[in-house]
Amino acid sequence: MNAHTVIVLDFETTGLSPDNGDRAIEIGAVKLVNGVITERFQELMDPGRPINYFIEDYTGITNQMLSSAAPCGEVMARFADFIKGHNLVAHNASFDKRFLDSELQRISADYDGDFACSLLLSRRLYQDAPNHKLGTLVNYKNIESNGSFHRALYDSEMTAKLWLVMLNDIEQQTSVSDVPFSLIQRLSKMPKKNIDTFLAKL
Repeated sequence: MNAHTVIVLDFETTGLSPDNGDRAIEIGAVKLVNGVITERFQELMDPGRPINYFIEDYTGITNQMLSSAAPCGEVMARFADFIKGHNLVAHNASFDKRFLDSELQRISADYDGDFACSLLLSRRLYQDAPNHKLGTLVNYKNIESNGSFHRALYDSEMTAKLWLVMLNDIEQQTSVSDVPFSLIQRLSKMPKKNIDTFLAKL
């Protein structure tokens, strides 16, 4: 499967870890088909308890907004249908994968795609970037942006734009014209010092 056809997703949550009882409060995702966004998914979800002021301030999502949202289980059931049959991408994917796994486990649902991490890939491709936060990389690569970070759909759209720029940069450096998803997974785990030599051989 090629890396231009994926679902790019982002969670907003009550905290950092489902192992500590944290829950998802928003999911946003875009479906890329051959490098073009064909569908979007965005829903708030009620975690069943109030969120703290820090999370309200950080995300702009308020307890009032969540009080009228559907419960996590209902939203995640719809999202499980949305991602069926696709590989998945997120910026700092280990975070989003933990919440996806946790929320789907609660409703006995699963998914069949593999994950790739745009953060790990960016650390290898853009070793001179000031840091590898999503907002920094959007500026570093001159990607057009006109919204607010830390809302799930906007972050997933920006991650998708960054993802396509990275795929294009790989294609420019190599003779690969249709980057396989498996190549991205391999690059993401490779020592940084080996990247240039590896790409030069492709």
